[in-house]
Amino acid sequence: MSTATTTKDNLGDIELEAPRAEDLAALLVSTDRPPRPSALSASLTFGWRAMLKIKHVPEQLFDVTAFPIMMVLMYTYLFGGAIAGSVSDYIQFLLPGILTMSVVMITMYTGVAVNTDISKGVFDRFRTLPIWRPSPMVGYLLGDVVRYLIASVVMLAVGMIIGYRADGGVVGILLGVALLMVFAFSFSWIWTMFGLMLRTEKSVMGVSMMVIFPLTFLSNVFVSPETMPGWLQAFVNNSPVTHVATAVRELMAGNWPAADIAWSLGWSAVLMVVFGTVTMRLYNRK
Repeated sequence: MSTATTTKDNLGDIELEAPRAEDLAALLVSTDRPPRPSALSASLTFGWRAMLKIKHVPEQLFDVTAFPIMMVLMYTYLFGGAIAGSVSDYIQFLLPGILTMSVVMITMYTGVAVNTDISKGVFDRFRTLPIWRPSPMVGYLLGDVVRYLIASVVMLAVGMIIGYRADGGVVGILLGVALLMVFAFSFSWIWTMFGLMLRTEKSVMGVSMMVIFPLTFLSNVFVSPETMPGWLQAFVNNSPVTHVATAVRELMAGNWPAADIAWSLGWSAVLMVVFGTVTMRLYNRK
């Protein structure tokens, strides 16, 4: 049977009683385990982790700052005179489209980040945690939505400097950007799948380029589909990027393109269900 021991403090004659083993055992047994985090809190925590990575490596913001500025200036001044006759006229058509294109292209870096963490073994630790299983992936995408918002603000600021004016005002701009964020979040699930499926960062980038370049350039971002051959119009008119670009363009112009909004949200739901399901199956088996 254990007995309590006493010691004297160096500063006086105060006796300190050491806790007994029985008391410590009772304390450990009676202590309640902390509650399991909810799906939302776990996802937001991983989203904050993604933000902290940007804090420590600010060069990651290059693709959402310098790249969008370059895209707006290059395509506006390169094609403005040839297509619309003037830069000021072309920027009204181009900016919502190039905004959509740039944000969609930036989503590919999600797959690279996932692949990098997998190669470092980080996800082995995540899978052992008592959390909602998809929360690491959802957190990645929530963190990337902040990056997409930064890119949108940068591009809109540059566009307004060189002459873009949104007839829909602030409300139209906010609605257009919100729709674009929903689509970008859903579209990013494609790259999480590739990040889990492929073995190296270079392979993820290579496959992503093969998918994203035809999908974004074969759209109505730069020109109206009416000027294209019939067989190409059939593809462009049914492209998800075309529907999103049209919806963003019309919302910012002060209109309400119900059909294109419905198509954009429908594509978003399909992408999330299909590629989100495949991503989580790969994640559970990786």
